[in-house]
Amino acid sequence: MILVTGGAGYIGSHINQMLAREGCETVVFDNLVYGHPEAVKWGVLEIGDLADRKRLDEIFENYKIDAVFHFAAYAYVGESVVKPSKYYNNNVANTLHLLDAMIRHKVNNIVFSSTCATYGVPMQMPITEETEQRPINPYGASKLMIERILSDYHSAYGLNYCCLRYFNAAGADPGGEIGESHTPETHLIPLILAAAAGDRESIEVFGTDYPTRDGSCVRDYIHVADLADAHLRAMEYLRKGGESTCINLGNCVGSSVLEVIRTAKEITGMDIPTVMKARRTGDPPILVGDSNKAETFLGWKPQYSDIRLILEHAWKWYCNKKY
Repeated sequence: MILVTGGAGYIGSHINQMLAREGCETVVFDNLVYGHPEAVKWGVLEIGDLADRKRLDEIFENYKIDAVFHFAAYAYVGESVVKPSKYYNNNVANTLHLLDAMIRHKVNNIVFSSTCATYGVPMQMPITEETEQRPINPYGASKLMIERILSDYHSAYGLNYCCLRYFNAAGADPGGEIGESHTPETHLIPLILAAAAGDRESIEVFGTDYPTRDGSCVRDYIHVADLADAHLRAMEYLRKGGESTCINLGNCVGSSVLEVIRTAKEITGMDIPTVMKARRTGDPPILVGDSNKAETFLGWKPQYSDIRLILEHAWKWYCNKKY
């Protein structure tokens, strides 16, 4: 059985769905601080916190876990700056509890949800796995710290890992069963769609004078279904004896904020009021990932790389969402 920590959240629920479709038995472990029980339509939901070591041992003993997908983390960059203790305790310390439980119960394979935020503000594009990692906020630093911990646990205890550093997760299940729902919402695409639906007054564009094709920031949007596919491939890679490693997940191309808004207008047929604002401190002009290693090691290529498809699936979910 496979343990999916944070499996009631946005990305974790999509991996849980794909695992079920592949015939895998899963147990989702989530404290539901940000997750949605309605998103756990497959497998077993166990409510609990990684800080509770006794509860973790119960999960490993009761379900005979043989592999772990680890998504349980706080992920609000701005909040991490003003509340670093919250992020280091939850993201780092609680991951140690999980890894120690794996060691105690002889579970050797883990796929870890990392992030391109470990790179900070790179000087060159696209970002490869060899790009220097210099995170500029506690969220990115917490993820980088976990990558280091995994490397050390691999050397000391034989724990096998694959860290997947992904760029801007976006979209929703193409079938419309689950999707993206955060409180508070900070991601660009759901904010744009909320403005299109009239659920918010406008969408703010921070910076129109960047050295990009239209002056707005460019980001690499990766469909959540493609992320799910990559995670399954990463676990198969480990099970076949692949070396522990870290891999970028991106589309190798980027879309600007204004391009995303314009495409959303076309798809929804709605006016999207837009407010232009000054740049935010720390926002790089362009963040685009190189995914050649993912193709080489995992045989992975994004199937939904077109921003139009990403928006179409996200809009379908938004119009019918139930949580």
